[in-house]
Amino acid sequence: MECCGPGYASPQEAMKAPREKLLYTIAIYTGTGIQKPDYLATIDNDPESETYSQVISRCEVPGIGDELHHMGWNACSSCFDDSSMSRKYLLVPGVRSSNIHIIDCGSDPRNPSLYKVIDGAEIKAKTNLSAPHTVHCLGSEIIISMLGDAQGNAPGGYLHINKDFEIVGRWENSMGDIKFGYDFWYQPRHNIMVSSEWAAPNTFMPGFDLEEVGHLKYGREIHLWDFEKKEPKETFYLGEDGLIPLEVRFHHDPDSSHGFVGAALSANIIHWWKDDAGKWHWEKIIDVENEPHPDWPIPVPGVISVILLSMDDKYLYLCNWLHGDIRQYDISDPHNPVFTGQVWLGGLLGNAPTVNGVKVTGGPQMIQLSLDGKRLYVTTSLFSTWDNQFYPEIRTNGGCMLQIDCDTENGGMKINQDFVVDFGKEPNGPSRCHETRYPGGDCTSDIWI
Repeated sequence: MECCGPGYASPQEAMKAPREKLLYTIAIYTGTGIQKPDYLATIDNDPESETYSQVISRCEVPGIGDELHHMGWNACSSCFDDSSMSRKYLLVPGVRSSNIHIIDCGSDPRNPSLYKVIDGAEIKAKTNLSAPHTVHCLGSEIIISMLGDAQGNAPGGYLHINKDFEIVGRWENSMGDIKFGYDFWYQPRHNIMVSSEWAAPNTFMPGFDLEEVGHLKYGREIHLWDFEKKEPKETFYLGEDGLIPLEVRFHHDPDSSHGFVGAALSANIIHWWKDDAGKWHWEKIIDVENEPHPDWPIPVPGVISVILLSMDDKYLYLCNWLHGDIRQYDISDPHNPVFTGQVWLGGLLGNAPTVNGVKVTGGPQMIQLSLDGKRLYVTTSLFSTWDNQFYPEIRTNGGCMLQIDCDTENGGMKINQDFVVDFGKEPNGPSRCHETRYPGGDCTSDIWI
């Protein structure tokens, strides 16, 4: 099926797309002591190229201390039939500055350039929102979760931007009784959006204090929204099984109601779905045990910092940032996941301190999967103050990016020996890398309507 808009007609079509030959990843100096701007790094990912597995360009943002974190495209498969749209611009917010950088990746994909900046002060003044996190597009509209109000207090809300990157206002009509914001994803055919909870920017930005979890300053709920009415309609209290629920992922299949969230501190995967009567349910399907550590007064939790689903909805991947492993589960039956693969890199347990000749400081943190499901890219930085707290050597060693080869037929994972990007050797000094995107789309960009 041919069309002239961006993206793909279906998840099945996306899986047939050409291999990703360029990677864009966020690289930050915030929190390292190096007074240089954060930047978007472009990595050559063509195995036939002389510069394979190297940073080939760096697009700096104008300020210092933005803390670039997550990013998203201006357009995706939701506007597949709109010939006026193209997947050309990455929206790259600074979670500390609230500046949103629009980076042109379409004019020269190997050398992206800054197109526009939406000023954080303007966002605060017009919407009383700060700390942008997740970027999603729906048709020509862009929605960004904002974790705080202008003063950095919870719950924040959602920023609505149009295709010309102008502030429309707040997207939501009500935040209801929601206490915190973080990630979100929608499934328009079910008129549903699910959002998760981290904490107020004023709480998480200075660093992590376990006592604040007990004081209910971190989330333990997920929220189901009436997507058309733009207001929450139901809340799932996850309790001790759902401490700090972060990344939410629906099935890519737009007809499915199944979705998943990784609870970071309790190191669990929560699954939700809608039954035939239209009622929503949730259950815990994966539980990662805490591990003893000689230097810790308590066993170390895995800290599931990210999850994602393969485009065919067959595999779920999760990262245990403190333990240092990435796991693969076959979720063909979403109620009964089957553990199929595991690799180690970094982490506090000491199972893989060095990979491909690079000392891995930090643990597997952000992951992105190729559309065909065969290549998983992993980076090691979570958030500057949290990095410095749990992995202090990351200030001098920097972060790294690795590639995991995934067996899509039988399950299984192994680290690719030919690919490593050491951000400890960047020209301006060691930087840290976070989220990754590619020009043709990836496994967390596209929503079908």
